[in-house]
Amino acid sequence: MEYHPQPTPGTARPWAFPAPERGALPNGLTVLRCHRPGQQVVAVEIFLDAPLDAEPEGLDGVATIMSRALSEGTDKHSAEEFAAELERCGATLDAHADHPGVRVSLEVPASRLAKALGLVAEALRAPAFAESEIERLVGNRLDEIPHEKANPSRRAAKQLSKELFPATARMSRPRLGTEETVRRIDAAAVRAFFDAHIRPATATAVIVGDLTGIDLDALLADTLGDWSGDAGQARPVPPITADDTGRVVIVDRPGAVQTQLLIGRIGADRHERVWPAQVLGTYCLGGTLTSRLDRVLREEKGYTYGVRAFAQVLRSTGPDSGGAAMLAISGSVDTESTGPALEDLWKVLRTLAAEGLTDAERETAVQNLVGVAPLKFETAASVASTLADQVEQHLPDDYQAQLYARLAETGTVEATAAVVSAFPVDRLVTVLVGDAAQIAEPVKALGIGEVTVVSG
Repeated sequence: MEYHPQPTPGTARPWAFPAPERGALPNGLTVLRCHRPGQQVVAVEIFLDAPLDAEPEGLDGVATIMSRALSEGTDKHSAEEFAAELERCGATLDAHADHPGVRVSLEVPASRLAKALGLVAEALRAPAFAESEIERLVGNRLDEIPHEKANPSRRAAKQLSKELFPATARMSRPRLGTEETVRRIDAAAVRAFFDAHIRPATATAVIVGDLTGIDLDALLADTLGDWSGDAGQARPVPPITADDTGRVVIVDRPGAVQTQLLIGRIGADRHERVWPAQVLGTYCLGGTLTSRLDRVLREEKGYTYGVRAFAQVLRSTGPDSGGAAMLAISGSVDTESTGPALEDLWKVLRTLAAEGLTDAERETAVQNLVGVAPLKFETAASVASTLADQVEQHLPDDYQAQLYARLAETGTVEATAAVVSAFPVDRLVTVLVGDAAQIAEPVKALGIGEVTVVSG
């Protein structure tokens, strides 16, 4: 029997996050392109400067309905025809609204990029916003809301935002709108929001993939370059303020067999010098199965299938802009273990503040965050999404590449200081979705803050 020779490994090459080429079209649209040989599925991310803060009073959710309606017909194609044309391209198109703005995401084989990008340009240039389609999307959104309320993790997130931010702040209210506000949305409201905020001069398109043989300049000129609009006016950005006074809010779910935990506050965003150390320290605390929280609450005590700590940017418009990130710990435990699990979680935080991280924890975190980066960004979509994140957060194009270098340079003491500052035991808002009759008294006995109960 003849065997093929065993493959031999190639020479390891240094890796860095891809650097995009930046340019602009005559209509003012900013373009970031990134040639990735071998990536035959091209990813396009278009960021539209239409933040949730810009939604008219009483119409929370109109940005979401507008984003969903972009693929529901244009002046040339009905909703069914538009979907069929996308399918013929082998393309997927998605759009969603968040606090920084609206994102339109396209993935398509490189050979059909021209056709698919033409459809996206058509949707941005002349969406139909037909009354019947808007009514259907509003109905779909109203159908989603009861399911979100029934989902413990979604309910906890909604309550935490309500607790942290003042009632007048858009961040205190559900991102996709409430039943009351969504019911008010009609085609006229969607059109008005689109006309007021969607224009090429304040938009950025990120294109990533194998661009071999593609005249991208000509392609952009024929598609997104044909989109017109005025320059618009600078919009005042309200500062982010939050009340992180230590307290506990129980969202009562009588008979619940589990308690959903969400513990959070706001902290430094990606423009602040502490961000790399905060990322590293938070990962050591609860970023993976081997992190401290899981090691204690999952492996040693068996309270949970997993607890995670994370930092998520809420909004950032540049240095010294008052941006912020949500710093949170999330997980679920069985009802009887709610009190003991919280007690041990606070012990982990106090021990961390008293004794610090170990060099071994820091080394593992660096290996996991930096070492696996080439795999994390193996697809064009992952690169495009990260570049678009940098755009909406007003970060330089080389930010991600520099971040990995800074993570690798961050020492154990610096990471400890950052995570302890991120999660001070007396400045955390704790939301528990569970059976208040069973968990309220054990939680009160912990002394981690005033306990209040609200209906589920």
